[in-house]
Amino acid sequence: MKHLLSLAIAAAISTSALAENIAIVGGKVITQTEQGTIETGTVLLKDGIISQVLEGEQVPEGYTRVDATGKVVTPGFIGALTSLGLVEISSWAGEVDASASQSPITHTGAALDVTFAINPDSTLIDVSRIEGVTSAATTVQYTDMFFHGQGAVIGLDDDAELLKEKAFMVVNVDGNAVDSHGGSRAALWVTLEALIDEAKNTLQVPNLITHWDGINSRADVKALRGVLKGEMPLFIEADRAADIRQVLAFKKRHPGMRIVLLHGVEAWRVADQLASADIPVILDPQLNLPGNFGQLGATLHNAARLEAAGVKVAIGMDTHNIRLAAQHAGNAVANGLSYEGGIASLTSVPAAILGVDDKVGSLAPGMRADVVVWSGDPLEVTEAAEQVFIEGEAIDMTSRQTKLRDRYLKLSGNKTDTTSHYVKP
Repeated sequence: MKHLLSLAIAAAISTSALAENIAIVGGKVITQTEQGTIETGTVLLKDGIISQVLEGEQVPEGYTRVDATGKVVTPGFIGALTSLGLVEISSWAGEVDASASQSPITHTGAALDVTFAINPDSTLIDVSRIEGVTSAATTVQYTDMFFHGQGAVIGLDDDAELLKEKAFMVVNVDGNAVDSHGGSRAALWVTLEALIDEAKNTLQVPNLITHWDGINSRADVKALRGVLKGEMPLFIEADRAADIRQVLAFKKRHPGMRIVLLHGVEAWRVADQLASADIPVILDPQLNLPGNFGQLGATLHNAARLEAAGVKVAIGMDTHNIRLAAQHAGNAVANGLSYEGGIASLTSVPAAILGVDDKVGSLAPGMRADVVVWSGDPLEVTEAAEQVFIEGEAIDMTSRQTKLRDRYLKLSGNKTDTTSHYVKP
């Protein structure tokens, strides 16, 4: 069956005119819209967007048929938080764009802008997209500064198309950040409030023409204005329940800001409060053992308990592992998260959090044609993405990893004899 699908894809892309019009027919279609799940449906891709999602098997004239019978069709998955395009080997001694240190233009890191650093030729993009991830939020991962700059959302096509710049900002308030900013939460939170208040006090002075000697640089203040106005969500990383309660208090003090909890290992302990404050959570549901004293409440039931309280849950992981997002969502479902919540955590929820739900995250007319055809249930580890479409084009389903696999699978003939020839005296 997979071979037949490959032949169909090859036929679809062999003629450029036909490649613009593709009908994915006969699969179980999970739309993430009011249409819900269509047991046997057709998804029409035209000129890089979804033109229609229909029940039954319908192939209009001018469309090339791709048979998805017995398969599952979903929106492309979204990496809710990564450093894709910014890092290749994080431990490399040379420059790594996922790390940043202080520079004359920024004092607090708010002004950093990852759009200048994204490399569409990163091999990690191929690794991620053949596993069904078609877009991703990307940002600086390591910095001694307070903020991690202005993150972006990119498509995982060959050009790493920018779907949204200045999409979010990250600040860390857990134990690791405390060590770098005063050694105590008593210092860290006072610093955060001072930075926010300083930027807020400049809202009536758009160009900062007068002499400036603030804690933030001028560029930092300009970047923070988007956060203050609610145009750019602030992702606050915290694990222990006490820190998350401080995040909730911060939201009360600044109701106009859009706050997203990041990591949230003990978020389940304050799930009701997070739901009441309308604070979504981006987490790794696999964290079930404490890595430090701020994670003593780690549990595989975190996502399920948050969902039960009404919290929107998205799944995010480190760059090299975002390809495992579907597996992690499946494990969360196995530990109580609803199946619908598992799919939403990879599609519609991160799209809404990042403000790109008008482009990606669902299968609906007018949406970007990022579509994945799966061999079966995408949350089952035994199933796989058989074909990924990005902007309506079938991508090459190879990566550095698959090439290495194929290279060593084909080794044959004379092989070095590694048997020891040592003879005991």
